[in-house]
Amino acid sequence: MFRSKICVITLALPTILAAQSTTSSVISIIDLSRPFSTGEPWRFIAKQGPPVAGTDTVSGAEEPGQIQLCLQATPSAPCDPQLMSALRDASSAEDYFTRPHYLNAVKIVYPHGSTDPPLLFVQTASQRSVDGNQLVLTQVLAYENSPKRFVRVYQYTTGRNNNQEVRYIDNGRLRGDIISVDPTENAPYGYWVTVNVLTPQYIYKTMLRYRSATHYGDNNPLAVIDSEMPNIEQRLGYWNPGMELPLPPGACPRPRLIHMELWCN
Repeated sequence: MFRSKICVITLALPTILAAQSTTSSVISIIDLSRPFSTGEPWRFIAKQGPPVAGTDTVSGAEEPGQIQLCLQATPSAPCDPQLMSALRDASSAEDYFTRPHYLNAVKIVYPHGSTDPPLLFVQTASQRSVDGNQLVLTQVLAYENSPKRFVRVYQYTTGRNNNQEVRYIDNGRLRGDIISVDPTENAPYGYWVTVNVLTPQYIYKTMLRYRSATHYGDNNPLAVIDSEMPNIEQRLGYWNPGMELPLPPGACPRPRLIHMELWCN
């Protein structure tokens, strides 16, 4: 009896696999109409295809399937082009790193509190290379009541595996700011720290850019943005020596500054 069933399944298997290979599943759907007070039923949808075999990836390991991002004003409307899916621009060659395979984050954020207009924060990433490099695209969108559409107010791409990061700040003195850190290309190897601030016109503008006190490979276990926070806040006029140190979330048993770099261990 079991052999008979196996034979039936085996005959149907190619058809099943063919169907699976072209099927995408919804991994995120967010109603945008209520938080953004849109007149139309706008929503964010992310769909992901089936996993990609190692023979079709740059790392040689199986990767999650390709992700398609969509902003729709109505269920029958086409996807709005303001939310990019490609990680590279149109002038770049098509390669393993062109399309997103990871949805790192998607969230509605309130830079000035719940009574002011929100923003849509979306971060996607490509396949990983053999050495761990990965393109990561961060986008932030705002809604304009006229002409009733979403517009991109921030866009940034990182592409290496040297502790770079793009972070939206949810609370504290820098609430609503976006901080990015990228490795420098010459010695002493550190990071370019950039702070982008949301203007009253709801556009992000670079307010600060400097070379970090944190060095690559200095064995500080903190994320670069956390180790640089005293430096960042001092340069923006929010912190001075003698004040309580701006500490990262979680435990920091031995907070101290070494050449303006925060250490916790």
